[in-house]
Order: sequence, then structure tokens, then C-alpha cells
Amino acid sequence: MGPVGDAAISTNSDFEELLAVLDLNRVTDELFVGSHPSKNPMRTFGGQLMSQSFVAGSRTLVRDDLPPSALSVHFVNGGDTAKDIEFHVTRLRDERRFANRRVDAVQDGVLVSSAMISYMSGGRGLEHAVDPPQVGEPEAQPPLGELLRGYEETVPHFVNALQPIEWRYTNDPAWVMREKGDRLPHNRVWMKAGGIMPDDPVLHTAAMVYSSDTTVLDSVITTHGLSWGFDRIFAASANHSVWFHRQVNFADWVLYSTSSPVAADSRGLGTGHFFDRSGQVVATVVQEGVLKYFPPARR
Repeated sequence: MGPVGDAAISTNSDFEELLAVLDLNRVTDELFVGSHPSKNPMRTFGGQLMSQSFVAGSRTLVRDDLPPSALSVHFVNGGDTAKDIEFHVTRLRDERRFANRRVDAVQDGVLVSSAMISYMSGGRGLEHAVDPPQVGEPEAQPPLGELLRGYEETVPHFVNALQPIEWRYTNDPAWVMREKGDRLPHNRVWMKAGGIMPDDPVLHTAAMVYSSDTTVLDSVITTHGLSWGFDRIFAASANHSVWFHRQVNFADWVLYSTSSPVAADSRGLGTGHFFDRSGQVVATVVQEGVLKYFPPARR
């Protein structure tokens, strides 16, 4: 998330930073180097690691038109935002309809994350999908800046973070819900690129992968009526998987609908789907996060 000020200027600038971060420097056929944006959390944002890993793996494909089918990332160590990241690509398989890549993100010889990416051109077959939730159109929802206004001191890490993606909540976000004393078992947010997307399907998918690491764990805490900023909560992504069903057009709005089926042993699971404007499922997401809640001491 980003500044509440001049949304048009800041969002566009932040989006250009995202595109620059995804424009990896290719050192060899299997080695890429990626940078960080100007605004970062304490450790490298998981969505950044995933999207950069996806770009690195995709840039090594023998067939440029081979679509991705799945991405699974394990976060091993926290990334240092003051340093560049090396992305080491291992070519595991290359066939006419199938390809597999492993992408290891490394800093100073330390493994930060490891991604497995599958690509497959399956052709025609059986089709079915869950129905999209019934929500209002994105243009009718308030911009994120309006929802953050008045909460600058409550969730400053959201207010001051990079905001390359336009968000339109169809429900109250966690911090508004918390102030109202409500609980919410799901979160549904319209998303799209905060600037002009290049005509490159890899970057459209990478931007969605980046966005998939936002709001996905919110339902773990909103189910309990909690919120970032109001309550003492520690959260860190442990692993994250995305299954790609159709090529996304991230220049247009997609609905990210998420919920949490289970939380146990200080771990919470977030699941969700991306739907396009026509209601088709574009991608499915599952993330496990370490979540520690420290309730206030009883008097």
C-alpha cells in the first residue's frame, strides 16, 4: 500500500518502480539480478520475491508462448532490502508442451527463497469453476486512499509502503472493520495495475503474482475481529502457491476473493481466487503464514 496523498501521481510512480524491479538484469543464461524499490518493509516483500522469481524462470523458456500452470515458493530467510538479489534458474525440463524451472533467490550466498514453476500447454478439455462472489463494480468502490484517511497513525506501514497496484475494497478493510467491532470471514478486493501495462503476458502475470501476496492472510485475523495496527500481531509468509488457469489481463480489474479455512499452531492458511470482469477464474492462491497474536494483558 502507499501514500494517501496525490494518488494519481504516487500510484503511477510506484507502478513504474514495480516495472523497474521486474526488469531483471540478465548476467548469464541462468543468472539474473534484481533490485528493490525505494519503499520497503523491514525484509524483502514476499510478493516481490515471487514475481521476480517468476520473471527469471519465464525468461529462460525455449518457447515464449508456453503458459505457466503453477508457481510454488518457500520463503527460507528474510531478504535484505539494502542489497540486490541473485536469481539462479535451474532448467529442469523442456519439452514442446511442458517445462519446469527452479529459481533460487540468493543474497551473499544465503538462500532467501526457492520457487518451483511449471509451464504447460494443455489444450482443450473439461471446464468448470466456482462462481464469483456477488460484489459491486470496482468503479463504485472508494479508492484505497479514502479508506486509509484518518488511520495514518494506526497503520503507517500500509500508508507509507509502495502502492503500484490500484485497490478497491468491496468490504470494509481490516482496520475499518476493527473500529466498527465487526468480524469478517472473507476479503474481496478489485485490483489492477496502477499504470500502463506493457504488452507482455509475463509481466501481466508477474504483477498478479506480486498482488497475490496482499490481503490473502487478512481473513485469518478478520475472522477473529482483529486488525493490523490495532492489535499486536506478528505475521510472516512461510510458503505461497499460485495455480494459473487463464492468462490474466492486469490492465483491467480482477477480483481477488480470499478467505481462511483454518488457523492452528500459530499458523494461518489463506486461500483465494482471482476472477476477471466476466467472472472467469484466472488463478487460485494458497498461502501459509506464521501468525502470532499477543492479546492485551488482563487487569
